[in-house]
Amino acid sequence: MENVEWTAWFDAPEYEFARQVLQRSVATLYFVAFLSSLNQFPALLGERGLLPVPEYLEGFNRLGRPSLFRWRYSDRLLRTVCWAGMAVAATLAAGLPQLGPPWVPLLAFLTLWLLYMSVVNVGQTFYGFGWEMLLLEAGFTVAFLGSDQTPPPRTILILLVWLVFRLEFGAGLIKIRGGQEWRDLTALYYHHETQPMPGPLSRQAHLLPKAWHRLEVLGNHFAQLVVPFFLFAPQPLASAAAGIIIFTQLWLVASGNFAWLNWMAIVLAFAAVSDPVAHALIPAIPLDWGATSAGAGTDASAGSQAPVPWLVVVTLATVLLVVLSYRPIENLVSRQQLMNASFNRWQLVNTYGAFGTVTKQRIEIVVEGTLDAEPWDGADWREYGFKGKPGDVRRIPRQFAPYHLRLDWLMWFLPLRTVHEEWFYAFLAKLLRADRPMLRLLRHDPFDGEPPRWVRARSYHYRFSTRAEFRATGQRWIRTPLYVVIPPSRLPSED
Repeated sequence: MENVEWTAWFDAPEYEFARQVLQRSVATLYFVAFLSSLNQFPALLGERGLLPVPEYLEGFNRLGRPSLFRWRYSDRLLRTVCWAGMAVAATLAAGLPQLGPPWVPLLAFLTLWLLYMSVVNVGQTFYGFGWEMLLLEAGFTVAFLGSDQTPPPRTILILLVWLVFRLEFGAGLIKIRGGQEWRDLTALYYHHETQPMPGPLSRQAHLLPKAWHRLEVLGNHFAQLVVPFFLFAPQPLASAAAGIIIFTQLWLVASGNFAWLNWMAIVLAFAAVSDPVAHALIPAIPLDWGATSAGAGTDASAGSQAPVPWLVVVTLATVLLVVLSYRPIENLVSRQQLMNASFNRWQLVNTYGAFGTVTKQRIEIVVEGTLDAEPWDGADWREYGFKGKPGDVRRIPRQFAPYHLRLDWLMWFLPLRTVHEEWFYAFLAKLLRADRPMLRLLRHDPFDGEPPRWVRARSYHYRFSTRAEFRATGQRWIRTPLYVVIPPSRLPSED
């Protein structure tokens, strides 16, 4: 009798819609992540990349980070890993492994987790983003949601809500503890213009009245510091809290490009949305989806409880994730709160946060080349165009998220840190050789595949044009030249 009562609490058939969204959407984001790596990793980090993994692996054993590449790396093996990850992710997004026993989607998601961790752990600065560990943690946790033959486990749904809580509340605390602009409500005066990679609507968002921007900040504080607590409330309050988070994240999706960070927050928020609430909002969603799914192909009453071996596996996973929650909780209450940090080698139960301070001015590093023999006065300098980062002042910023343009993001960090990064000098050398894999990562090569004689890097101040300036000039950006940050350079063999 006690076992029946425990199993009845353990099972959450009223969250079948949430499980479908979580499993299929997390798998889709893994597909995007592997696709991004397939297209960019070899040029950035491959055998002949900017930061070659084989050189990095010489000291890798001291790092103790799990990766399939710690014994051997090749671009062919990397591509195999990416293609395998995309294939597994595609089957999960289609719901095929979920048709079998719960062990099948469990193994499929753990495969994605291990394969992508192998990539992240050798990705160096190009994979040093919070959404990498977020994807890993989400993939591991969602693995224990089971299949269509078993009801969703309640403890795993609670842990996914706990993940959303850390993601949102951690980001809110980082802001309150960070720059004064978040406390005096002026942060959004600048953010839409200075964010790493603006989107098509970023300029329109920036030009909204300052009173609206102050309301945006207030709404952000409410959504990140108050609403997350209600994710643990009874229904329908928990679903309402999830709805607020989803709405605010959709606004961030519309106004910028943050890879899969916002999309993952949206997906994870569905862990708090019950079937009755989902059915009330969208009647096409079956109200008894959980009972129907759990009983598919068998007697519904027999399929309404999880088998004991599966219950044991999920319980062990739950205990593991609860124990690992100690350090993130300690970090949340600390005045020296860490942002986007992992406390274990498996990158599980991490701490998150973003934009503790907001950049007030946008400085862009522009890379130019020339075919002229002498690079001084009168030389014909031509500008390289990037896919995502601002360059051409007339070009509308594009929407790329959830796809991640890693080179463009690292370019945004250069003026905030230093342009004298190892990878950036390697990038300039690749341009001087007209390296085809590197040029494919750019939007525009001004020399059509011909190597330039010289390259240089200049800094510019960028700001969005006002409506009057746009009508007069057609420019979406107004840029002002500052200074040459890396003087004209050429390959050593030409000195």
